Amino acid sequence: MLEKLLAELRAGGTFETGELAVRLGTTPELLSAMLAHLQRVGLIQSFDTCSDACAECSLSNACRQPDPDKKSLHLFSVNIP
Repeated sequence: MLEKLLAELRAGGTFETGELAVRLGTTPELLSAMLAHLQRVGLIQSFDTCSDACAECSLSNACRQPDPDKKSLHLFSVNIP
């Protein structure tokens, strides 16, 4: 399962957790656990806050003004060759 997730991450793009979980045939909770594991082993890095460097990012509005009815946006940088 981690190999499938790594392949998706290597392909690039943005992913919604629920949609990616469906594509991988798992639950959002297991996907979150796998992302946490990849972060612990250094294959991905979490962005905890946006900065001025995010001004050009297409997701910057979602980061700064999350929908109160949805969970906040969580961004990762992939460190996978």
